[in-house]
Amino acid sequence: MAVAVVMNKLNGGTVNSRDVIFPLLGAWNFRFTHLVWIVGFIVACVWNFQLNRWWTFKSHKHAGWFKEFWPFLAVGSVAALVGLVLKMAMTNPTSPFFLPEPYFHEDRGLQSREYWSQLIAIIITMPINFIVNKLWTFRAVRAGNLAHHDAPEVEAAE
Repeated sequence: MAVAVVMNKLNGGTVNSRDVIFPLLGAWNFRFTHLVWIVGFIVACVWNFQLNRWWTFKSHKHAGWFKEFWPFLAVGSVAALVGLVLKMAMTNPTSPFFLPEPYFHEDRGLQSREYWSQLIAIIITMPINFIVNKLWTFRAVRAGNLAHHDAPEVEAAE
């Protein structure tokens, strides 16, 4: 969210978030809002990976950085794609999920459809992302902990 706020402020506010950066296929365009989501994802991915690796799962003792980062990035990329689709649905006026006026608009930051759509998409994708990473990406921690816990029992039996 901090990346989104900074990037939008530098671009003149969320009122400019729908600016087209370059056209894609047909009626599809790559907009500033997409760039904000991608840059925010990259920053969050590296930051969250490092926090999870050192603090939550303490896996830095069990597996190499890149060995865990690539699965983490893969899981995060799927979540980011789902989040981007959700964000686009909430900011596209033709979508049934468009965040309605007068509550959401780009005139004030706290009511910005751009920020609320980003926050809602993050809230929806974050728990699934965390669970998949816990069960798959950081499995080396579980394997290391199981081996670590099994070893004393074997030694005690001898």
